[in-house]
Amino acid sequence: MLKGTGVSGGIGIGRILLAENHSLEYEPVQVTDTETEKRRFHNAVDRFCENTRSQAEALRISAGEKEADIMLGHISIVTDPFLTGEVEKLISSGKCAEASFENICEMFIQIFSAADDDVTKQRAADVTDVKAGVLRILLGIEEADVSGAPAGTIICTKEITPSMMSKINKEKIAGIVTETGSTTSHCAILARVMEIPAVMSVPDITDMAKNGDLAVIDGNKGQVILSPPEEQLKSYTEIRERLMRERRELEQFRGKPTVSADGRRYELVCNIGKPEDAAAALEYDGEGVGLFRTEFLFMNKTSVPTEEEQFQEYKKAALILKGRPLIIRTLDIGGDKEIPYLGLENEDNPFMGFRAIRYCLKNRDVFKAQLKAILRASAFGNVSIMFPMITCVEEVRKGRALVEEIKSELKAENTAFDEKIKVGIMAETAAAGITADLLAEESDFFSIGTNDLTGYTMAADRGNADVSYLYSALQPSVVRMIKYIIKAAAEKGIPVGMCGEAAADPMMIPLLISFGLTEFSVSAPSVLRVRKYISSWTKERADKVAEKVMTLSTEQEIREYLESVL
Repeated sequence: MLKGTGVSGGIGIGRILLAENHSLEYEPVQVTDTETEKRRFHNAVDRFCENTRSQAEALRISAGEKEADIMLGHISIVTDPFLTGEVEKLISSGKCAEASFENICEMFIQIFSAADDDVTKQRAADVTDVKAGVLRILLGIEEADVSGAPAGTIICTKEITPSMMSKINKEKIAGIVTETGSTTSHCAILARVMEIPAVMSVPDITDMAKNGDLAVIDGNKGQVILSPPEEQLKSYTEIRERLMRERRELEQFRGKPTVSADGRRYELVCNIGKPEDAAAALEYDGEGVGLFRTEFLFMNKTSVPTEEEQFQEYKKAALILKGRPLIIRTLDIGGDKEIPYLGLENEDNPFMGFRAIRYCLKNRDVFKAQLKAILRASAFGNVSIMFPMITCVEEVRKGRALVEEIKSELKAENTAFDEKIKVGIMAETAAAGITADLLAEESDFFSIGTNDLTGYTMAADRGNADVSYLYSALQPSVVRMIKYIIKAAAEKGIPVGMCGEAAADPMMIPLLISFGLTEFSVSAPSVLRVRKYISSWTKERADKVAEKVMTLSTEQEIREYLESVL
């Protein structure tokens, strides 16, 4: 029996697949053409960012919103002006790009690793992931490919990377065992979310294991058993079957309506980033799509997608859903979502700057092409339009005016579209929360984006370890903001959904039921679990919980009370 660190619970039984990642060692060289070396570095960074966006999108389906956002956070690290500036200084002194980038990354890793809290230490793990990813590109080293692993595979490797995790088929992977890694690494988090048993930091496991070896890994105890005796194999098989049985219990909620214990009906839909994800939403038994993030159609290109290109993508999603709701959010760029060819200028505070609806209203041609594509796609399904990052009534009115203008053009062209298409907004800023009653007069529906709403309400960047303790949807101010938004929508008779992470949080669900939320939009893998949570609450019981929560003064008090209730 070999010992390591159990980072993702469960029992994995399968055959070893040795996934060999080539060494990232290199011989540092002095460079004389420093400008060419800087371009080589920036080209590697651009390619890393492009790869990361694609990997993050794959993770949205296999793991969920939060995990994909963590991966997108790697882009913020590698494009940080201070980091890139320091790398350029070292290159200017004659160091090669590999050595320059690694030196600066190691500086950050040492700083973050010395911290006392796990959140800051996680930043060190993130920088380590970024360092390895960029070095692979600079060195021209291909990563081990595990995408074609057969069913019942236990991946065994010195180090598993986030990009490897994004490519695996979690249904075929029985477990993961590595020589490096910790509970706070991004890959450990992903393994937990994807429900793959994993043990990390097992010394010399790649030397001891052989391809095809039968193995058992216990992610709870951090144990690995190579070629287990028959009795031991039988015991672990029984334990695994019991755990799988508990997971299968969720299947009783497949194909069922989403109803509370007292029979109240809710809409349970999914967040997607590309048309193909709509199929995954249905596969996980989602009832439609509550958020189609269209910026990912823009991110994987070198120029603005044409109206026709967008139309085909939106139409595809609508056809896949066969009349189920499809809420398409208009382009939400800026902040942490950079699209180089759009020419956005660097801003000191991009999250408070020229992003989302602000960009679209000023870049009318880009906005109009997208709206026209969405309107044309509305002829093929139950499509709605949603504007992001609304802060005032004028933005809604301008957006709706453009929709009406395009409708007139489509009529003149005899082009089919849904003349009654609904136009709603993301309620994700403090301004939208405070003026929700006014915005409800201008909107057909609301969708609460709790990720940004929490950040803007608490004035806290979730990526900043020093203020991360403030970033919680259970903060009293955020809970009150959510309640007010839902109340304002109800008073105006418009539906209100939630597409942020809180929609799938079991601690938030009784509050959302009590406040009157009508739609939950979650990652596809969360559908059955959320349906189960909702089914366990009555409105009366949820009201009592919410009433108590509204008397509490701190996030900790609210969290501890809700944990005791659950």
